[in-house]
Amino acid sequence: LTLYTCRGPFIKAQAWKQTSVHCLAAASAMAAAEAMKKVRKLDKKGLAAAKKATTMTSEEWKAHQKGMDEKWPRPAYMEQPHPEGKQGHTSYRPETFSVVTRWMAETKISYRPHAKAPGSKSHTRYENYSKATTVGQALSLGTFPQDWCWDYERGFIKVHGPVRDEPVDIRSSSEGQKLTKVDEEVYKWYCKELARSLGLKLEDLRGERPPGESTIMRAHRLVAQRESKQMLADAAKAKRRISDEEITKVLVKWAFAHNTTRLNVMQKGVKWIYSDTLGLLRDRCGDIHLTPPTKRYPEFVQLLSKWLVDRLPPEAKSFKFTSLNVNKDYAARIHRDGNNFGPSMISAFGRFSGGELCYYPEDAGKDDLNNLKVQQVKFDLSKNLAMFNGNSAHSVDDFEGNRFSVVWFTLGCHAKMKDEDRKTMASWGMPVPSPDEDPYTILRAPQGKRGPSTPSSSSGKTLPASLSWSKAKLNSGQPAKLQPATIVVSKTAAAKPEKSQEADVKKSAKVAKTAPKKTTDKKPVIKTAMKQEAFGKFAAKTKSSDKDLPDDATLVRTDKVCTSEYIAGRLKKVVGRTVQKALTGVSFTDAAGNSKTYTRSDLKYDISRGYLAIQKA
Repeated sequence: LTLYTCRGPFIKAQAWKQTSVHCLAAASAMAAAEAMKKVRKLDKKGLAAAKKATTMTSEEWKAHQKGMDEKWPRPAYMEQPHPEGKQGHTSYRPETFSVVTRWMAETKISYRPHAKAPGSKSHTRYENYSKATTVGQALSLGTFPQDWCWDYERGFIKVHGPVRDEPVDIRSSSEGQKLTKVDEEVYKWYCKELARSLGLKLEDLRGERPPGESTIMRAHRLVAQRESKQMLADAAKAKRRISDEEITKVLVKWAFAHNTTRLNVMQKGVKWIYSDTLGLLRDRCGDIHLTPPTKRYPEFVQLLSKWLVDRLPPEAKSFKFTSLNVNKDYAARIHRDGNNFGPSMISAFGRFSGGELCYYPEDAGKDDLNNLKVQQVKFDLSKNLAMFNGNSAHSVDDFEGNRFSVVWFTLGCHAKMKDEDRKTMASWGMPVPSPDEDPYTILRAPQGKRGPSTPSSSSGKTLPASLSWSKAKLNSGQPAKLQPATIVVSKTAAAKPEKSQEADVKKSAKVAKTAPKKTTDKKPVIKTAMKQEAFGKFAAKTKSSDKDLPDDATLVRTDKVCTSEYIAGRLKKVVGRTVQKALTGVSFTDAAGNSKTYTRSDLKYDISRGYLAIQKA
């Protein structure tokens, strides 16, 4: 107490001094902050010049605006809140980017007359460039992609086509020398916007990339890679497994390639599918190597691998793999894999219904795939993890929604892989088979010449033709019992299943009374959520050309029932509109809950499926 009393004045003085310093520092900081604020100066000269150039009075302008909002409506999606909650006038919508990035120099457009109020620089500028009738002319008159976004969202621009099916990518080899100034400006601007919106560095998008990977693919794959890396770190820190939800999230973000080589899985009329091979691959020249996306996005591969490895059930602990097929939104037609080593694992993710794996365990590989007379079993991959022999016939049922599937398998020539690739995959946690690995220790070999004649292992144990486990049980860490497959009995089946197979699927399996659907030469009814552009391109060639879709023709609904909720919803929005109005501002929500803009590909799809008809004016 004495010490405090004696030093009291000193302590108070020091406290006052310290407080004063803090106050001065705070005041200085505030003054600096105020000084750093950008003061928007009034451009008096510019305004004076704008007023002098104006030839229309405010009264005349207001008279021009009567009825214009009805004739020039904003896109329908602008009536909804911004999907990211953004409020700024220049926070353009994803739908707007999707529209503008497809414009070309020859795309015909028309501007709303006198859309901006006189007395401003915007009015003078708009009066000049609104004379343009094509995007190329609009660019030459001083507008840029930012202006097009602003004007389009306010209903000041109508688009009459033609437009691209996909956004422009000047680094695509297919573009060649056809690039225009519009292409260059759109691409340069979109790269900046893409990097900004996805939190990427612009130089990452402009760096080297493998053939076939567009700038937009690169951007979304970088995001999937970034998310995968964070998920792996979070799982390691919490000592937990990778969840189904995390796998779905990165698959949604991953940009899938347009695969034109897997002809054996494509339905009739389909020219490409969304499918990527990760891990080991043998190319057409015979070289065995890790695919370019595998090397560029290793954490994405690690995440998919870890999901499986961490939940392998006791019966399949010895399962090995070198490769992964990652697929999106297509139902594979009946086929056989020709070069697999041993069994494959498969599961599906996403929001969808249907899409069961149809598997023919007694297929000997000799009969016509369209006339198989052997037993078929089905696996619900949305709920289960299944193991099967890909070298036996299999297919995927039709489905609705967004369906992703991952297949883990071993390449037939894996023994010849480079030691460097073997070490790399092992470092990622992939259980790579040894060169002399026995492929049939878990499942028996396929029937026929592709495997041993005995369905037994080297130990003499009888092996099943397939296995399946509940993902819910595997995810919880509880012992997962083998799940029975659904047996589909063909009325023309040549033989009954072996006892070993009956034991495998358990006698509790449900037996379907109906025969499997017969494959015919007729055009298949595809109920998948395969990206509409894919089917739209096919439909455009077979059903209608752009000449059959005049802008002033009215869209009318047919009597055909549509079972897809999201397609039925978008049909309601376009019925009664002209083609032009349907293609300029109609938005809808797809099966995954994403907001989409109605495109010409969507229109052609709906017409080709018989949902819409054209009533010409």
